[in-house]
Amino acid sequence: MMYIFIFKLAVFVYKALNNLAPPHLSDDCQLVATTGRRQLPSSDNFQCTITGTSSRLGDQTFAAAGPHLWNSLPTHVRRLDMFSDSFRCKLKTYLTVRDTSA
Repeated sequence: MMYIFIFKLAVFVYKALNNLAPPHLSDDCQLVATTGRRQLPSSDNFQCTITGTSSRLGDQTFAAAGPHLWNSLPTHVRRLDMFSDSFRCKLKTYLTVRDTSA
């Protein structure tokens, strides 16, 4: 059950970062490289900026949970220059290996 939730949330973030999602979702996910003025080491890793929240309920919103999950994925999975099918395949492989090794 948790596998499906993580998979779907990661796919939504991927779509939001590639402007394939509705604007209200795309606005909630921004890469570190596009939000700052300086070049940061994290900008090469396709990391998202994480919105700070002040409640547990706020931590569960897409704007907070999506980027947090995205940043927890390995760098080879969260690449934005691959097609959607390639991303889904790498994500499934990563989640399956992670779940079987735990």
